[in-house]
Amino acid sequence: MSQAGKAHPQALPGATSAPRSAYVIAILGSLILLSLETWGEYQLGIVSEQSELTILLALYTLDAPIIEEIIFRGYLVINKHGTFTRWIGIVAASAIFALLHPFLWEWNEGFNLILTAKGIFSTSAAFASSLWFYAVRFARWNPRHSLLPCFVAHGFKNLGVIAIKAVQGYVVGWW
Repeated sequence: MSQAGKAHPQALPGATSAPRSAYVIAILGSLILLSLETWGEYQLGIVSEQSELTILLALYTLDAPIIEEIIFRGYLVINKHGTFTRWIGIVAASAIFALLHPFLWEWNEGFNLILTAKGIFSTSAAFASSLWFYAVRFARWNPRHSLLPCFVAHGFKNLGVIAIKAVQGYVVGWW
């Protein structure tokens, strides 16, 4: 990284610094989304449809934000074609991001589509989270479009999911 805080030309996309306020806003936004998601599950009566989570999978979900953010908020960003085109790409990439999470499908002796209220709600929540992570990347309060606040926001969201599942009794065993 250069002294001016800009990324080196061969650095990963978003490999820049960010002001402290960007991290705070990113984390608060993620926790608000998580609160709304949890509240929605209770309102819809779908809390009991939670999937169980092992400790090993919980640890993986704390690593996943780095990989997912580099791919989705780093490399899969349309730049140099205008803001409108970027946001169309963001909506499309967010839809892909949400659909890759196995809420509407499972792989059990082949692909099985699962259209339930819980699946639709959780996929919608993943879509909203993805939009938030993109907003964090391109917000005015993140002037260098750093991915670092995205990593932190996504990590806090996943950590919150683990904590909520643990409180609800859905974290079971090591593997």
